[in-house]
Amino acid sequence: MVYHSTFINEEGITKACGCPLLPLKSHIKGPAPLYDQDGTDVVDEAITFFRANVFFRNFDIQSSADKLLIYLTFYINVALKKLEGCRTLAEGTKAIINLGLEEVPVPGESGFPFPGLFSLPQDREEAELFRNYLRQIREETSGRLLSVAYRSNGTPNKWWLAFAKRKFMNIIAL
Repeated sequence: MVYHSTFINEEGITKACGCPLLPLKSHIKGPAPLYDQDGTDVVDEAITFFRANVFFRNFDIQSSADKLLIYLTFYINVALKKLEGCRTLAEGTKAIINLGLEEVPVPGESGFPFPGLFSLPQDREEAELFRNYLRQIREETSGRLLSVAYRSNGTPNKWWLAFAKRKFMNIIAL
């Protein structure tokens, strides 16, 4: 059974392209509201559920937060593929920074991995809001992923990097 997001109460949450802009425990500037509670945010959830969810070819969406969980699971898969050849934390950090510098496509643009999952932006402003949110959440995910993909001594954690070989929802991550 697929693990679903626990963020099902979307009252008072801004949406862009049909995706809730959920709060993050983050110091990175962006449109995401600050998560002011102790506990897990959607990035923690995605990292925690990744190793189980990556095995599924189908994902039954129960809330719009599940769409974000799908996107983050795919992004973690892409990031692990980038980290796969990196033997030290310094190399991994460099690879993740380069991944973060890539252009972030939004629904309707070429390169967006899930056409049809998110609605198309209504206007340019919504597209930029969603692009900036995805950029912020990808950067936050990358930072937290490094802390689990590498041990405290800077060596790779094979129990995480082994999942780079998996295809999430039969999508090949480049």
